[in-house]
Amino acid sequence: MELLFQNVWLVPLLPFSASIFSGLILFFFPRSVEKSRHICSFISISFPTIAMIISFHTFWQQITGSPIHQFFLSWIFSKTIILEIGYLIDPLTSIMLTLVTTVGVTVMIYSESYMFHDQGYIRFFCYSSLSTASMLGLVLSPNLIQIYIFWELVGMCSYLLIGFWFTRPSAADACQKAFVTNRIGDFGLLLGILGFYWITGSFEFQQLSERVFKLFANNQISIVFTNICAIPLFSGPIAKSAQFPLHIWLPDAMEGPTPISALIHAATMVAAGIFLVARMFPLFEMLPLVMGIISWVGAITAILGAGIAVTQKDLKKGLAYSTMSQLGYMILAPGIGSYKAGLFHLITHAYSKALLFSGSGSVIHSLEPIVGYHPDNSQNMNLMGGLRKYMPITALTSPFGTLSLCGIPPFACFWSKDEILINSWLHFPILGFIAFFTAGLTAFYMFRIYLSTSEGDFRGHIFNRKYQDFSSVSIWGGNKVSKKIEQDKETFLNRSLTENLLYPKESDNNMLFALIALAIPTLCIGIIGEFFPQKQLDSDFLSNWLHLSVNSLQETHSEKFTELLENAVPSITIAFIGILIACFLYASEFHGTIIPLKLKKLKFSIFVSKSSFLYDWSYNRGYIDEFYNLLFVKTLRFSTNYLSLIDKWIIDGIVNGTGILTFFGGEALKYTEGGRVSSYLFFLVSCMFLSFPYSYII
Repeated sequence: MELLFQNVWLVPLLPFSASIFSGLILFFFPRSVEKSRHICSFISISFPTIAMIISFHTFWQQITGSPIHQFFLSWIFSKTIILEIGYLIDPLTSIMLTLVTTVGVTVMIYSESYMFHDQGYIRFFCYSSLSTASMLGLVLSPNLIQIYIFWELVGMCSYLLIGFWFTRPSAADACQKAFVTNRIGDFGLLLGILGFYWITGSFEFQQLSERVFKLFANNQISIVFTNICAIPLFSGPIAKSAQFPLHIWLPDAMEGPTPISALIHAATMVAAGIFLVARMFPLFEMLPLVMGIISWVGAITAILGAGIAVTQKDLKKGLAYSTMSQLGYMILAPGIGSYKAGLFHLITHAYSKALLFSGSGSVIHSLEPIVGYHPDNSQNMNLMGGLRKYMPITALTSPFGTLSLCGIPPFACFWSKDEILINSWLHFPILGFIAFFTAGLTAFYMFRIYLSTSEGDFRGHIFNRKYQDFSSVSIWGGNKVSKKIEQDKETFLNRSLTENLLYPKESDNNMLFALIALAIPTLCIGIIGEFFPQKQLDSDFLSNWLHLSVNSLQETHSEKFTELLENAVPSITIAFIGILIACFLYASEFHGTIIPLKLKKLKFSIFVSKSSFLYDWSYNRGYIDEFYNLLFVKTLRFSTNYLSLIDKWIIDGIVNGTGILTFFGGEALKYTEGGRVSSYLFFLVSCMFLSFPYSYII
């Protein structure tokens, strides 16, 4: 056991080594990139797999009662400050290590096929391996300083991955938007870290919370000042986990490759904020004001994300707003004191959302040759439909994630979401109402996505491939190998109009293997967390970290399965109501549009009609982006233009006026110089004579 804990630093080092290997190939052997693809993918998959095995072993050691293990190495030390680096192994760390490595390895296997025809294939694996290593380093961090270092590395990797196709203007704008938005939260996080170091003199988690508790007990610190330090500290998770009002970067992050969407939305960037809240929960728990802010930020984010996801026609952006809504649940849970439920929902949601994004990538991958490589076509749900007939395995596994997010038993998210719903209602009924209403919206928009993509008839032929212009592919910056594009072009243009009506086909084996692998935990991870045989364990690890029952506020963990379902009737009912409404509205022919024509006859069409205010509000993302553009971008441009005029006409006017006056003064004085000494003497004597009366008076 000690040998294992001493070597746990290999977990982040292995994917980091894979990233270095890929980077060295790109740097030293740029001409052999095509030949190095298989080697690079093998290293990028095998190294994280070894890290996953070590993580599983570490997780099992923690389950069987191994003590918490810490290792510190002096980094910077002086008389005034001591900084240490190392790693911390505890139940929270072991859970997160298992989550990140399993999702990371699955996404790598999936990417081996999905990105094979991309010119940046090796660069992709370099970035994704570095992102996984950064997240693993963040999870193992024993103090706030080390967390902040890896926090910034995760942000940098997200910038690189979102802007992977940087020649596309939309991708370049999206990665810059994510970078700037996260800098706001990261600046607040840094202020909070420094503030608590000033209070406690420590960066370590346990010492920090213990010292704050003692200071409160002895009335040696103001609670107002502590809140002032804690709120900026929470701003870091607000930005990183896409909470309102710093959520605007998450939907635009869909400009990156789909496997990266699965990685970011499941186990890396957005999970970092939830992890930090869970790690700092003992500190936040002592501050009721901060707990209230956390709960309301989570509730607003949950309902806002669900409300916007209802009308999105872009498949990936619909799933992105779904992630935003579920992240709101994860933040709401610790805000009401149920941080174990939030952590459990992080785990169940990660596998479910990785499965959904992988399924969407499989759909997009098969749809691109038919409707075009531009995301406005390949990700448009209006051009999908009937995919269950042509992609049976994808259509069989993706509903697992859909049912899970809807909160239908026995799928994973039911066990965690139901805990959050009940606890939020018991904590404060208004928060409970928001949580339950969001659950209904979640079931509605998730089945809307499923019905729009998998059921009915295939609508991709609305886009006439016979006259499709392949030159539009150039805006992707060559994201597909040019040879494949030319082959597709010749294939389609040489067919007759009837032969040109191609249909989607199932993805290859690697992608299907990833879908099946993710479908298994999506189905059973919640059941394992709820009904794990506790008697066989030497500790109550899962009862403290994963075992969640509907009445955990009273710590009753012995309820039977039927009793759990009886207590979960409200959440299941609201989910089925959302599903039934979605089926009633969308389980018919679409007539080329996502809104059936018969909706115009319904009394409640005001809520879903394309001409209604609510529809426009939802489809335009709540007008939040426009508001930020008006408040910050346009206001900043106006103020800078105004300041530019002040600088040009006032500041520069003073400087230029001084120079002009000096110039004309010199020009005037030079004509008084005649070169005759007698004239100079006469002038000096005259000045002395004229000034004599004044000197006498003085």
